[in-house]
Amino acid sequence: MTDDDTLATALFAELFTSDQLARTRLSKALPKGMELSHFSVLNYLAQTGGEKSPAQLAKIFSLTRGAMTNTLNKLEWAGYVNVRPDWDDARRKLVTISPAGRTAREVALSDLSPLISHLVSEIGPERVRSTIPVLRELRRKLAEI
Repeated sequence: MTDDDTLATALFAELFTSDQLARTRLSKALPKGMELSHFSVLNYLAQTGGEKSPAQLAKIFSLTRGAMTNTLNKLEWAGYVNVRPDWDDARRKLVTISPAGRTAREVALSDLSPLISHLVSEIGPERVRSTIPVLRELRRKLAEI
């Protein structure tokens, strides 16, 4: 194994372990009944605004259309998203976040904020800030593969 291979293995081991720990901790901090996948979709829709098709959302989250449809059905049932037909193409649907979804997202963010703020404080804001560009570039490179 080369030094680059060892570095890559260490990087991905840390990423995978951190991902699992973050998902577990964040899931416990979410409001009762909300799953991390629900929060992720609501957060994305709130940040980007506008409408997205289920197929677009599936691609964005690297999920199958069936998995995204399942998540959207649960969100729609809870009143967190509005799903309507695409008037230009009756085969498609379009999804937007509802006012109740925005509220649920805000409640989830307020529940998650103390945990996230504590972690940033423990690591140090400058170190976290300097890490974000590297993680963002890694995400972009992985999306290209």
